[in-house]
Amino acid sequence: MRVGFIGLGKMGAGIAENILRAGHTVTVWNRSPEPVAALATKGAIAAKHVQDTLQGEVLFSILASDDAMRAVGLNGALLDHAAKGLVHANLATISVDFARRLGAAHEDRGLGYVSANVFGRPDAAAKGELILVAGGAAGHIEALKPVFDVIARRVVIAGERPEQANLFKIAGNFLIASAIEAMGEAFALLRKGGVDAALFHDVLSHSLFAGPVYQGYGSAIVRETFEPAGFALALGRKDVGLALAAATELQVPLPLGDLVYGHFDEAMAAGLADKDWSSVSQVIAKKAGL
Repeated sequence: MRVGFIGLGKMGAGIAENILRAGHTVTVWNRSPEPVAALATKGAIAAKHVQDTLQGEVLFSILASDDAMRAVGLNGALLDHAAKGLVHANLATISVDFARRLGAAHEDRGLGYVSANVFGRPDAAAKGELILVAGGAAGHIEALKPVFDVIARRVVIAGERPEQANLFKIAGNFLIASAIEAMGEAFALLRKGGVDAALFHDVLSHSLFAGPVYQGYGSAIVRETFEPAGFALALGRKDVGLALAAATELQVPLPLGDLVYGHFDEAMAAGLADKDWSSVSQVIAKKAGL
């Protein structure tokens, strides 16, 4: 299959390489040239222009935000250069409203659009072990299945509308952010009372709260190891903001979201934007006088 790929950041580079390794023809583009050159040495085709990625059967993109997608033109002008019948799978975490608009923009041009949100850190992306949540027309999702099966260990369908997959992903990231908030508060309480937070984390994360979120992020908070960032705090703030925007549209109270977003704002002001999003716990610890 001829696959185009836009966005070769920490997640995208590993995903694109897995698609390439599976035997597909992959044309890649990125705003900075270094990741493109690295994949070209492994057999990828380096796009001279971003529109070159839209000439195959399918296009994958993973950019940081709504604004990043607009800057590339994936909501309009760039789509005018797409091959007839192209199906676009957008892996990025974007707003529900923008996902809806993207679906309409593709439909107006006779193109397929699928929101294909992924759960997993860069190491899972490199191993092809992501969880992929798809939203869109059944026929479009079926066309993408040969590639989905390469990059994900599980594929689930959120619904027939692309924005349903985005809401699924946004809610998932809000849940993770809330767990980080809760751990930051619990660990600060223990430390202030002279109790070993590391011991607490070891006991709870291997019993009542066993799982990668509590084990991984809890360990980062206890050890204060926030670099290199698996998921940058600035991106976490963006995603909690997306949850609040969706909640406003759907008229769902999200009081915990307001609290978490406020702490992410404070962490940004404290210069933690590029550190792992678990570093928001530093704001909580400081408020506790630690």
